[in-house]
Amino acid sequence: MRLRQPMPEISGATQWLNGEYTRGQLVGEKPTLIHFWSISCHLCKVAMPSVNELRDNYKDKLNVMSVHMPRSEKDKNIDEIQQVAEEHQITQPIFVDDELKLTGSFENQYVPAYYLFDRSGQLRHFQAGGSGLKMLEKRVIRVLEETEKEE
Repeated sequence: MRLRQPMPEISGATQWLNGEYTRGQLVGEKPTLIHFWSISCHLCKVAMPSVNELRDNYKDKLNVMSVHMPRSEKDKNIDEIQQVAEEHQITQPIFVDDELKLTGSFENQYVPAYYLFDRSGQLRHFQAGGSGLKMLEKRVIRVLEETEKEE
């Protein structure tokens, strides 16, 4: 995905954990952070506290959704996905993407990966990898400030 592209439809989940979102619920009211991760990804687990902190610090101003993107057949064990989610306090809705449908819509190849959309559903920031989470937070704050100015 390129910057300023609209958020793809949120469809094709093998399963949802912790609730469910549609694109319509994510666009319009507040910005959205969509976070791709995998149970076999060490960097994802290291970064999880920072993602949780963003979710908790901006809970009234930012939608947060996670996408579990399997990197192998072994990553498709739903019980293990649930267990890792609980261990790392992933309480936001998790789109389980065993068939890589949403991953394909986002043209995503990385875990962890972060897609930040403004409230109109336009992609404003993308980053991949375990570092640079301070930059992600700065981008979140900038998009939230723009949202407040619009109101």
